[in-house]
Amino acid sequence: MSAILKTENLKKDFLMGKIKVPALRGVNIEIEQGSFTAVMGASGSGKTTLLNMVGLLDAPSSGKVYVDGIDTSDLSGTQMAKMRLEKLGFIFQFFNLFLELTALENVMVPLMLAGRGDAEKRAKELLELVGLGDRLDHKPSELSGGQQQRVTIARALVNEPVLLLADEPTANLDSKTAVEVVGLFRKLNKETGVTVFMVTHEEELGRMADRIIWLRDGLIKNIGNIDKIN
Repeated sequence: MSAILKTENLKKDFLMGKIKVPALRGVNIEIEQGSFTAVMGASGSGKTTLLNMVGLLDAPSSGKVYVDGIDTSDLSGTQMAKMRLEKLGFIFQFFNLFLELTALENVMVPLMLAGRGDAEKRAKELLELVGLGDRLDHKPSELSGGQQQRVTIARALVNEPVLLLADEPTANLDSKTAVEVVGLFRKLNKETGVTVFMVTHEEELGRMADRIIWLRDGLIKNIGNIDKIN
């Protein structure tokens, strides 16, 4: 299978006053199309920084990120924004839903902005896919945390992304709901073929992925099955 995501000697430094603090120290990964990968590690290990780099939300200090075979270091800001819109789907720990809109309307928003004439039909299909076909007219305040995250997942899928990026997507959920949400990622990965790249600190959730990348101090400690890593 081909690599849908690849990094080469990826480094990221942050300045704290006059002190340079390395967050990533040279990370090399290849993520195969159609895979489900979990990124794990202690707080400060570089997990979210890595996701921000591969999601083109921040620029690396050095090194390269390839998305769907494209060297993103050659892209302008406008081109990167276009790639985020067309090829990437994002899910964060905060749901970022429009509180005054229904579940259906929240999913329709990006489709309407893109000028899609089938916005309502597509949004209904996606909400059915994530198990919310009977909650179309409910506003976020009328939905549980898990249901709100499902709306967010449906919205992230509207552009049929090649890569679904999830940054601690269960941090605000109870343990049972967290397992259900990651189980949904597993289902979508198997049924639709979307590649999932998920940051989590929960080992139970990491075990649900095909592969785990374990980070420590901005470096890859190990890659593989969690039982072999620990």
